[in-house]
Amino acid sequence: MNRYKSLTFLFAVLLFCVYVSSCNNSPKKEKKDTVTTPDKIDVKTAECIKQSLAFAMLHRGAVNDSVRLKLTLVVNDFYENNHYANIWSKKEKWEPLADTLFEYIKNAELNGLFPNDYHFKNLHALKNLLDADSVKRMDALLWSNADLMLTDGLMLIMKDLKDGRLLPDSISLNPDSVLAANFFVENLNQLLVKKQFSSLLNTIEPKHKGYWRLKTALKKFVDSMDRKEYTYVKYPYKKNDEKDSLLFIKMIQRRLNESYCIDFINKMPDSLQLSTAIKKYQKQKGIKQDGIITGSIVNMMNNTDTEKFKRIAITLDRYKQLPVNMPEKYIWVNLPGYYLQVWDHDTLALESRIICGKPATRTPLLNSYITDMVTYPTWTVPTSIIVKQYLPKLKNNPSYISKLGLKLMNAKGETIDPSSVSWSKYSKGIPYKIMQNSGDNNALGVFKFNFDNEYAVYLHDTNQRYLFKNASRAFSHGCVRVQEWEKLAYYIARNDSLNVRPGDTLRYTTDSIKNWIAAKQRKRIDVKNKVALYIRYFSCDEKDGSIKFYDDIYGEDKLLREKYFSNK
Repeated sequence: MNRYKSLTFLFAVLLFCVYVSSCNNSPKKEKKDTVTTPDKIDVKTAECIKQSLAFAMLHRGAVNDSVRLKLTLVVNDFYENNHYANIWSKKEKWEPLADTLFEYIKNAELNGLFPNDYHFKNLHALKNLLDADSVKRMDALLWSNADLMLTDGLMLIMKDLKDGRLLPDSISLNPDSVLAANFFVENLNQLLVKKQFSSLLNTIEPKHKGYWRLKTALKKFVDSMDRKEYTYVKYPYKKNDEKDSLLFIKMIQRRLNESYCIDFINKMPDSLQLSTAIKKYQKQKGIKQDGIITGSIVNMMNNTDTEKFKRIAITLDRYKQLPVNMPEKYIWVNLPGYYLQVWDHDTLALESRIICGKPATRTPLLNSYITDMVTYPTWTVPTSIIVKQYLPKLKNNPSYISKLGLKLMNAKGETIDPSSVSWSKYSKGIPYKIMQNSGDNNALGVFKFNFDNEYAVYLHDTNQRYLFKNASRAFSHGCVRVQEWEKLAYYIARNDSLNVRPGDTLRYTTDSIKNWIAAKQRKRIDVKNKVALYIRYFSCDEKDGSIKFYDDIYGEDKLLREKYFSNK
């Protein structure tokens, strides 16, 4: 019996090899499959598609030495359900949908996509060949390759428009973030029936207004892009690593050469030559000419149009990580833009400047709801501030926190004299709370918005309101300071008033808040209709028809660029 099974298996493998070799026998070399009659080419093309897919399924998507499918299983499912018929050409002529798809791939940048991700280079060469050479048009194998690349390319476009290219994280994971095979097959079949290319893709893309505004402004950016290739300088380099530091200098040198600030790259510059070249670059940019290499200089060198395009692509993909349907009312905090917005039924209800966390104490990205508000709040100093800032000074001067207007409290809520504590024995934390009483000088200002989160951060007023005038506003220890806190508080209060349920009693109004603040009373206000809160990191926006870029304050875009788009 075992011998019979082995012979049967060998015979099946032999048949398979003969079958595959009739159209293509190697991923490295293809032979022609010429059909002299246009009426018969589609039958032969279907045979080649079936055989190419059988080969690709065994060779990780490779159709030949230059074509590799990226969604092989899904592509195979589609063709299997359609009897392997070619869909993008008929009788040696392109179907109108093929021309539409090819133009879409060619202009994929207008959608924040990269053409070569969808076989553009190979498709461009193949299309030119088939359009120009009547003999090549009789080769069924070429038509099958074109069909497979267009199908694979379109399916990948669907995926990238729907979910983007960034891996989901804990705050952006949607329940439908993993696309099933039938998503691709059903949409492609629908396209073939209705022939409505643009409307199909529009239904796949996010519905968020910010996404469409940014995408609309993208055409103006792409049309005027400086496409010169510049060296991307990785920074910082590894300290005490001579090899890495030398590589960094070579990259800087090459980048300076591209900006005509140094005229040689075949030998290492000495310190004077490098400093002189940096000064020339600084003069070009109209900044202080000190000849010193800093992170800001490197960021400026890397801030080319091609790199800006990658940031736009990242931002468009971040929109794809948001819920498919946003709440009717929500608070939107964009950290790089230093702003807060309240959206009410797709209408911008209010906007405010914010101050967010320093790079060393970043404001976390999160989803939550405003649960309660506090007038004239007290401030409990976070452990991170105590350990990093207060503890070293308390060891030398136990009265340090008293001079700041802070008090030390034990677990029972009793006030403790700081001078009675042996501070030298603490290094990672203390068994006390350090608090600041409510008042106009409180670090939280006179108002605080609480929301559930694991980071002990919140939105609040501040006693340093003068900082809002700065263009760059990453100053806090992680919380978000809101300039228009009054407008936000009154919006939440009005929302509660308008949505009081029958039988419920609302214990506050906008007038109540005004009176408590005027009287400097500390009050905790429960929010009945909790307003959704999204704290996000979007480093560009559409403003007045153009794209406005914000500083990558936490280096988030840099990390994603190097992870997903370094080879683009």
